[in-house]
Amino acid sequence: MNLFAINMVLAFAWVALTGSLTLGGLLTGFLVGLAAMWLVRPLFPETGHYFMRLYYWARLIVMFVYELVVSSLPVVADVFTPGQASNPALIAVPITVTTDLQITLLANFISLTPGTLSLDVSEDRKTLYIHAMFGEDPDAIRAQIRDRFEVWVREATE
Repeated sequence: MNLFAINMVLAFAWVALTGSLTLGGLLTGFLVGLAAMWLVRPLFPETGHYFMRLYYWARLIVMFVYELVVSSLPVVADVFTPGQASNPALIAVPITVTTDLQITLLANFISLTPGTLSLDVSEDRKTLYIHAMFGEDPDAIRAQIRDRFEVWVREATE
């Protein structure tokens, strides 16, 4: 059985035992189930991979929220100042992620980040075309996607 599914069953069991079907109760149950699975992990060696994936997914979410906040600042500044400081550009970004899930996550994270938009993926699935609101330095944008987003997505989905 999937370890995430077991963790969710433990979370719902916690909710049933406490009688409080709330988001906080479910989150508490998830954490209690996670702690229980952590305690019995020597009995089940495959659980180590589950905890690492959970860590990478949590890190991916935290890093995305950080990028969301940081990239919002120049967009807000450009919107509220007179004139136009943006320099839009279409950029071809070589990608190393290979699976459909990884490409979809990468494209969605880029689109959800203010100032950038994913446009298309090449037929050979090795290039992602994006629109950048501030495209003065395409190489810096490529490096940021390669060194941050791609690494986080690859770690979370492998």
